[in-house]
Amino acid sequence: MLKVAIIGTGNISALHIKGYLAFPERCEIVALCDIAPEKCEQKKKEYGLDAQVFASHKELLDGAVFDLVSVCTPPYCHAEITADCLRAGKHVIVEKPMAASLAECDTMIHAAEVSGKTLSVIAQNRFRAPIWNLKRVLDEGLIGKTVHAQIDSHWWRGHCYYDLWWRGLWEKEGGGCTLNHAVHHIDMLGWMLGLPQSVCAMMSNTSHDNSEVEDISVAVMRYPNGALAQVTSSVIHHGEEQQVIFQGEKARVSAPWKVAASLSKPNGFPEPNPALEREIEAYYKALPTLNHEAHTGQIDDVLTAVETGGKPLISGTDGRLTIELITAVYKAAALERTVALPIAPNDPFYTVEGILESVPRFFQKTAQIQELRGTITTGSDYR
Repeated sequence: MLKVAIIGTGNISALHIKGYLAFPERCEIVALCDIAPEKCEQKKKEYGLDAQVFASHKELLDGAVFDLVSVCTPPYCHAEITADCLRAGKHVIVEKPMAASLAECDTMIHAAEVSGKTLSVIAQNRFRAPIWNLKRVLDEGLIGKTVHAQIDSHWWRGHCYYDLWWRGLWEKEGGGCTLNHAVHHIDMLGWMLGLPQSVCAMMSNTSHDNSEVEDISVAVMRYPNGALAQVTSSVIHHGEEQQVIFQGEKARVSAPWKVAASLSKPNGFPEPNPALEREIEAYYKALPTLNHEAHTGQIDDVLTAVETGGKPLISGTDGRLTIELITAVYKAAALERTVALPIAPNDPFYTVEGILESVPRFFQKTAQIQELRGTITTGSDYR
């Protein structure tokens, strides 16, 4: 029976709590930690937890016995808390985004390597059947070489969203919609296509004058095989249509699921290829279902890795790739030029300090509300 702690008991922690409670025979939540301990008490009451409460992660490490911890704090303190927990011999699941810089990611990865403990970065949409199965279709090569990807990370957030004390500040949130919303879809892109060789981008803040950070960015990525990916990251899109589309030499597939295939007429114009469409459709529909999805699916995966000494599906290295893609978007947009990948340790954008010196502040943050109450949404289920 694994003993579990949760650091940061804001909105997203509920998904971790529910995930762990889905496996009562495998784990038990024994500790909660937050700089506002009353939030821990609220979660204890809401979910009927028998857990100790702590006001800092250092107090938690000194005062509780546990094996695995979920880090659900704002991004600016992910690296310190995660590294401290790993060095103390704890397995760690850290919420997205992994960290605010590649330097912080490397500190976390190094701490995991030295300690020998598991480090996993939340990317719960990999554990949704439409995304999981789309990856299988691409890996099977049924659409041929991928030649174009369209990543639409479209969200909508009201003006007051950035009144929360840690949001809307480069220093604390680490960035805007590119880092904190499109992280889901950029993770999918990195998982499916890997690291591009260059990125160009633009970003702006069109609708949130109480925030330093961007509320929209548009990027184009070029891959070594010549393929291009276009990535729109936004919190200004009404309707929040979110999709990932991959165009191959032979066909296109996407999440939400859709398949289309074309053949060439003698004059070069297209005509449908129903045989290939049926083949791809049959393969997709025959794929096995997932036992658990989203956060619960990833927690199941990490519990299995800890129990067996295996590797989680989403490691620190995987989380780092996503941060490298996002950092490249910020660098290209801030410098208004195409940038090459990978980003080297001597690059100013490798560190938080270098990023803070280089990125634009679109507006001055004007509010510091301690808590925004109400339900949250976590995006599409891609069905």
